[in-house]
Amino acid sequence: LEEVGKRNSNREAWLVIHGRVYDVTRFLEEHPGGEEVLLEQAGKDATESFEDVGHSADARDMLQQYYVGEIHPVMAS
Repeated sequence: LEEVGKRNSNREAWLVIHGRVYDVTRFLEEHPGGEEVLLEQAGKDATESFEDVGHSADARDMLQQYYVGEIHPVMAS
């Protein structure tokens, strides 16, 4: 999670959803809720925010194209 935390700008925006890391940098300008929403969560675990919004199945499928890897349990602590 430390490495993800370094990626929190509009030049490199990574976030974690359900233990998976996504590089959403290319999606910032396309996000229907605006890039600010993603930038607020960049560098953090965005699972709760992602679920609170109630994203569609299409949105969940779209995440796969931004997948980077998974948070290792030891690294997450």
